[in-house]
Amino acid sequence: MHANDAFITGIGQSEIGRKLERHPLLLTLDAVKEALGESGLTIDQIDGVSTYPGRTPGLLGFSPIGADELIDALGMKVTWYAGGGEISSQLGAVVAAAAAVRTGLARHVICYRTVYEAAAMARPEEYPVPRRDRVDSYSQWFAPFNAISAVNWTAQYAMAHVKNYGLTREQLAQIALTGRANAMLNPRALVQEPLTMEEYLSARMISSPLCLYDCDRYSDASTVLIVSAGEAVDEVSCTPVRIAAMAGSVERHSWDQAEWMACYPTGADLWTKTDYTPADVDTVQLYDGFSFQAIAWLEGLGFCAPGEGGQFIEGGQRIALDGELPLNTFGGQLGAGRLHGFGFAHEAVVQLRGQGGARQVPGDPRVAVATSGGGPLATALLLARD
Repeated sequence: MHANDAFITGIGQSEIGRKLERHPLLLTLDAVKEALGESGLTIDQIDGVSTYPGRTPGLLGFSPIGADELIDALGMKVTWYAGGGEISSQLGAVVAAAAAVRTGLARHVICYRTVYEAAAMARPEEYPVPRRDRVDSYSQWFAPFNAISAVNWTAQYAMAHVKNYGLTREQLAQIALTGRANAMLNPRALVQEPLTMEEYLSARMISSPLCLYDCDRYSDASTVLIVSAGEAVDEVSCTPVRIAAMAGSVERHSWDQAEWMACYPTGADLWTKTDYTPADVDTVQLYDGFSFQAIAWLEGLGFCAPGEGGQFIEGGQRIALDGELPLNTFGGQLGAGRLHGFGFAHEAVVQLRGQGGARQVPGDPRVAVATSGGGPLATALLLARD
């Protein structure tokens, strides 16, 4: 192992549900315990913590547990930690951890993302939603246009593909149908019911061309990844997965939209940092908070040309579990639940270790891509078992 490499070692995940009664800190501790048990590490060996976006007092359902709270709860002695929202998207916390272990600031870093949005909505007296009498910050670019939800601006990018490249709803549906089929093979997935094309096409529209099944759903869960320095990998008992390359970018948040989402420059940049190419990739775990985002990532990463994403996934065979490029094998956020980015890296490690069970990619997958973000934010990780 190279000393300046970073590896994902332990992975863990709590129960995934809606309106869970278990406190979000306990969900986080559940995921940490699982990750430590798999890695063979003890809490005394952990000297770093990285999270996104840190505790957010005004939106405790969105991010209820900060790094300080986790460090205190576990009695950790850390030499480096970080938590913030102004990074290239959720998996930017993994990028920060990888940079820390590569530069000697830490040896083993717990990275986590905890969400509690469904429970918070069910218990507003415990998790009140802030009320504002003015619009400021980045919301000034969205609220005046009634584009309060990310589905609104994602839909505009999707509609541009409809108008400019002929993207059809039947093509778009393949992301949701594939995610749901894979979720049914994942015992932890939030949704376990099948989805048909007829049901998809008859669903109510949310923001054209995106319908109900194109949108992920609020969930309660915690996902943990342990990022370890190359020189410390001999301390773990599991199969390490190398972070072979990382990339991220940020576009303007203002309503004066860029023509292309941030995943396009991020995807292109990823391949400049490695000898691997898209042809080497065995599975992709691509952010699908809204289905079109996964299509944009396929284009941005070079699996097909810009504008050809709909044709690339038409019929669903190419991205199926037994297809040439299995997509979101755990169900993605559309099927497994809104794990907010971290679920994609978790599943990539599961697949590269051959631990997917009924949803395991056939053969011997050795290279995977995991991404997070859409619109103005994007992060991509290239993971390899080599």
